[in-house]
This record gives sequence, C-alpha cells and structure tokens, in this order.
Amino acid sequence: MSDELGLLRAADPVRADKGPWRDRPLHARAERDLNRLLHSRRTRRAGRRLVLRAEAAVLALFAILAFTFSDAGSSPAAAAPAALVPHSDATPVSLDALARRAEARARTAGAADGPRRGSHLQTWYMSMESGPDAAPPVTVPEERITRWNTDGSGSELVVATDPRHPGRPVIHDANGHWRTVSDGEVLHRKTYPAGSAAQHSGLAARTRPPTDPVALREHLASLYGGAGGPSRASGAAREGGAATTPQLLLALDSFRQEWTPGPRETAAIVRMLADAGGLRPAGAVTDRLGRRGQAYVYDGPDGASNATRQMVILDPRSGGLMGLEVTFTKDLPDFRISSGQVMSYVAWMP
Repeated sequence: MSDELGLLRAADPVRADKGPWRDRPLHARAERDLNRLLHSRRTRRAGRRLVLRAEAAVLALFAILAFTFSDAGSSPAAAAPAALVPHSDATPVSLDALARRAEARARTAGAADGPRRGSHLQTWYMSMESGPDAAPPVTVPEERITRWNTDGSGSELVVATDPRHPGRPVIHDANGHWRTVSDGEVLHRKTYPAGSAAQHSGLAARTRPPTDPVALREHLASLYGGAGGPSRASGAAREGGAATTPQLLLALDSFRQEWTPGPRETAAIVRMLADAGGLRPAGAVTDRLGRRGQAYVYDGPDGASNATRQMVILDPRSGGLMGLEVTFTKDLPDFRISSGQVMSYVAWMP
C-alpha cells in the first residue's frame, strides 16, 4: 500500500487546459489501468511499477504518464511486436461451436480438475511519452509465474525475456528508468511459507470462480470490474451488451493473472464470451509462442477513445484462454503511435 500512496502523492497532473486529453474521456490504456487499480490487487512484481505509475496518473486525472528513458539504447528486442494476422485459408469456428466443445470436455472432468490459484504468462506492453520531444514507444517483455499451494505457501518469479528474440537483451523498468538487461535475467523472485496466501492476496485471488456463465460474469463484474449483467440475451439487449465486451475482456485478463481455470471454468468462460456479443470469429492464428489458436475480434466502441481493437485467442480443442492482443486502430501523433501498432499482448500458459 505504501508504494501506491507514494505514487499517488508524486503524480504530476496535466493541467485541465493542456494537451489533447483536456475534457475528453480517458485514453484506452489509461482506462484499462484505472480499472485494474480499482478492482484488482495484483501480486508484487518488478514490472508492477510501470502499471502503478499509469494507475496513479489516471486517478490524478492524468491521461498517460510521461516515462523517462535512460540507457535503453536501440536494442532490437525493444521493438513492438507486429499485430497477429489470422490465416486466410482457415475456416473460422464460431464461439457457440467452441463453447459446445468446451462444455463436452467439462462434463468428463474429474473432481481434481478444478481451477488452480496462480498463473503462468508472457506479456508485452507498450510505454508511451507525449509531446513534441517524446521518445518512441518501447515494448517491455516479461514472463511471470505465480503459484499458490493448498497449505498457503507460494512463489513468484518474474523473468525478462522475449521469445521472439532468444538471447537478445530486453528492456526493463528500473524504478521509472529504462535499461537493458540480459535475456533470462531474474527480475523478481520470492517464496512464501505455509499460511501466507491470505496475507499476500486479495479477495479476488481467494474467491473460487463460478462454473456457471451468468454467475461468472457477475463474479468478474464485482471483483475485477468487468461488465456485469445477464450473459444470455437476445435482440436489443444483446446488442447493448456488446458495448461492454472490452471491459469483460479486461476483467478476464485480470482474472487470469490470479487463476488458472479448469475445464468447467473454461466452458463457462467460452459460453460467456459467446453470449456477450460483439466478438466475431476471425479464423485460426499462430500466437507469439508458436501455438495454433482460434481468434475472435472485437473492433467496436472501446468505451474510451475508440482507438483500439481487441483479439482474444482460444484453444480450438478445449476453448482455453491462450492470449489477448490490444491493437491501436487510429494514429495518435502525440504519442508517436501509428494505427496497427500493438499496445499490449498477453500469452497465457498452463
């Protein structure tokens, strides 16, 4: 908590009459970061400082934080990943069809196939500066593993690595200053003794997720800030619900940082997405870890600047969450952002 309070006190808000963000909605990234601060208590990690700085700035009505670069150089590993492109020769699978596959798999799951606390993920996220002298955006790659055991013991590990560039140095945020570190360098490692889980995790991490799609959506709304309301709808109600799909995907991202779903939870997730509306099947895609998945794209209003597209990638056999990519759909000259650039990407692993 002391870190968060310190960052809030240190925030330097932009004047109300300054810059392109005056009297306008929050930028898409700022809204995502605010949502995470309000509804998720993430585990402590080296990459956490970047997100917290953005969150603190949002709370101070600061649309985006100006990052300071130091010793980052022009490492090729800092280059933003190209947006994923679905295979043109692949037949898309509807979310409803994939939900039925996941539900069939869930019916055969055993008692031990429940959700597991903790996660394993690879992330890329973009930092941005604004203004005429802004530095080019930099993409920061990390791999994170969090595990919690039934006795309350656990561990956290954060490694600087980018599987797109094996062996190359990567960018790391060192207390607000950028520097290069060796591929595979351990940024954070911590182990917790038995009985520690309740002290080092929030309510969301301690609350077992429901296996019913409607209950799961309400669970995400209350604990992760996702879009609530009925999942099963039709007609105008269904169309209205599509506008909340970006918040639902963001909530799933936060949830997946806390939990690794089992087959029953996975079936509920896919059915919830199928009923949410707004996600169109885009076909097969190969993700950044070389895995084949089915892509579903939301390119409607994003609730902020309407400048992003979200692509969720699901396992074509089980429906499991594989990845989420957020891409800019508009040029943002103040941040030296071009349409088509990737704002963030997360790849989830078992």
